[in-house]
Amino acid sequence: MRGRIVTAVALLATAATLCAGPARAAQVPTPVPAVGEGPQDADERGLWMQVEDAERRLKASNFLVRDAEINAYVRGVMCRTVGEAECARVRIYITRTPYFNASIAPNGMMQIWTGLLLRVRNEAQLAAVLGHEYAHFKERHSLQTFRSIKNKTNAMAWLSFVPFGALAQLGLLGSMFEFSRDMERAADKGSISALVAGKYDPMAASAIWSQLSAEYDATAAARKTKRRGEGGMFASHPPSLERMQALKAQAEAVPHADGRELGEERYRAAIARYWPDLIDDQIKLNDFGGTEFLLGQLASAGWNADLLFARGELYRTRAAVGDFERAADFYRQSLAGGGPVEAHRGLGMALLRAGQTVEGQSALKEYLRHRPEAKDHAMIKMLAGG
Repeated sequence: MRGRIVTAVALLATAATLCAGPARAAQVPTPVPAVGEGPQDADERGLWMQVEDAERRLKASNFLVRDAEINAYVRGVMCRTVGEAECARVRIYITRTPYFNASIAPNGMMQIWTGLLLRVRNEAQLAAVLGHEYAHFKERHSLQTFRSIKNKTNAMAWLSFVPFGALAQLGLLGSMFEFSRDMERAADKGSISALVAGKYDPMAASAIWSQLSAEYDATAAARKTKRRGEGGMFASHPPSLERMQALKAQAEAVPHADGRELGEERYRAAIARYWPDLIDDQIKLNDFGGTEFLLGQLASAGWNADLLFARGELYRTRAAVGDFERAADFYRQSLAGGGPVEAHRGLGMALLRAGQTVEGQSALKEYLRHRPEAKDHAMIKMLAGG
């Protein structure tokens, strides 16, 4: 456990500059107090106070996604999955962090990283993750873990060491509590039950972990390193083969009934306007192998305009020999299929780097014609020749 704390603190040190800057007032609903078991002694009250303080800081974080539409959509999936009454116990905070992660604190504060929204294929997979985390919360697993720690060490000293407020802003609270195998099995079972209750396909639970495991393997292969199960949800949710097989077996054991939907089209429509930002954040991770594999996974049913745009961005950013020409081709295919306006910008930038100045400037002017209020208007106008 102390090793996990040290790891989290190290991550804080490297990301400290990201947290700099004035905090903005939160534009999120007033929290609904969680119902259920609360702190039972001074140590647990200390934990509760720190988590509540962390939530206050999280509301002011520059990482917080405040858009009403995406927050309402994710909350709607949560409520469909666990039920309206149970859903009222949780406050959901979406944070702009390009890794797959979700966690929930013992007071009902749930964090969802935008990297999760990029990686899940459909609404059922999102529901599977939300249902799993809610099962941890409902069974009070993090509080049980804290009590176990408290019985083995000086809990107040531990609390004074853990920078809960800063950890919350980076979405690292979930990594502080490593759940036991029994707790993970219980949460997995709860996830399957929640999917069935929400009339989602229960096979989505095993599918999402299988996808993530394959992506991590691809990243390790590209970097020629051993795969490490650290960071994000893998810190406390190891995607073992045994676990994925167990989830699949549980889903198969559920009697088939009408209404088992994936909700793929609804999910893609909900995140469509955020797609360029999600891709931009992912590409900035400088993980070409993992990102190329992820895009290939998402394109299992074919390369649509959005995925072609993303692939263009990936190759343009890598900038290896021939990459600008490849990127330009992907952007053209994306635009031909009705891709995002940002594909004009990417095409222009790729062509300029490839030495095709006239064509590149023309593409940039087309981007500005569609996006006259773009944040990068001044820079793009200069590159487009004024």
